Amino acid sequence: MLPPEADTDAEVAPPAEGDPGRGKWISRRGLIEWGVIILVAVLAALGLRAFVVQPYFIPSGSMEPTLQINDKVLVNKLSYDFHSVHRGDIIVFKKPPNDTSEGVKDLIKRVIGLPGETIWSGPNGEIFVNGQLIKQPWLTAQAQTDPGPPVPKTVIPKGDYFVMGDNRGDSSDSRVFGPISGHLIVGRAFLRVWPLSRLGTL
Repeated sequence: MLPPEADTDAEVAPPAEGDPGRGKWISRRGLIEWGVIILVAVLAALGLRAFVVQPYFIPSGSMEPTLQINDKVLVNKLSYDFHSVHRGDIIVFKKPPNDTSEGVKDLIKRVIGLPGETIWSGPNGEIFVNGQLIKQPWLTAQAQTDPGPPVPKTVIPKGDYFVMGDNRGDSSDSRVFGPISGHLIVGRAFLRVWPLSRLGTL
């Protein structure tokens, strides 16, 4: 009877040169290696999606023309672990409690008001924050002529954000459901990846 070490060596040693079984052994080893590589890649992709970057399709026209229906964007889920939310950021967030729309789990809007600020709108869609008119270069001329519902004078609670769609005349946003809690924010949309003709940063 062989000692355990010798027995183990005899089982795993590759066939010698010229051995007919050598090709089969190499093929089996290659398949195992590729299987491990694919498994690691899948796990890495799942981890990336769960914790770092996640793709989202745009289901409505509330962010037009910046984002159009069926555009696909990438959302950085770690962005706000390293810096605060900025005015003008496009964010994905969980459906807020006051939103009565059906079949919606996540929404995408632009941050307009920050915690502690007082916000209201003028007659042509102008937005005033703490009495100062803010610049909104993302708005089209149509959005300015059709600003939709006004923004009543609102003091944004600590930890909350006032969000609006770029398509002001056709957007259910904080004018409807109020400021959203920062705890609802999933992450910042930073890249439009589809269609390829509209590939670009946000």
